[in-house]
Amino acid sequence: QVQLVESGGGTVQAGGSLRLSCAASGRTSIRTATGWFRQAPGKEREVVASITWAWTAVVTEYADSVKGRFTISRDNSGNTVHLQMNSLKPEDTAVYYCAARNNPRTSRTQSDYDYWGQGTQVTVSS
Repeated sequence: QVQLVESGGGTVQAGGSLRLSCAASGRTSIRTATGWFRQAPGKEREVVASITWAWTAVVTEYADSVKGRFTISRDNSGNTVHLQMNSLKPEDTAVYYCAARNNPRTSRTQSDYDYWGQGTQVTVSS
């Protein structure tokens, strides 16, 4: 069983930055991929970024809408994943969720993930 807790959300002006963190506890495994999803009011949940380090090299993937602005990373322990968000836009406003799966391959499909955090609100004002 893995527990995920997100933090770092808040309100920021357009063009500003926020850094989200996802702390994992419990029976974590190196054979795990982690993803960030977001859901805006009235819209479906969508993938933002994902990362895996169960390969010979760390692999990251990003949604086209955030490429060049967001960066996903992990700390040296592997138990915390971050999402650095720069040049934020009002359309980035959403609840952001951290998710993990018992599989080393990244995925854009939310049903592939086994564990979810409670979410953290990100609001970008104009």
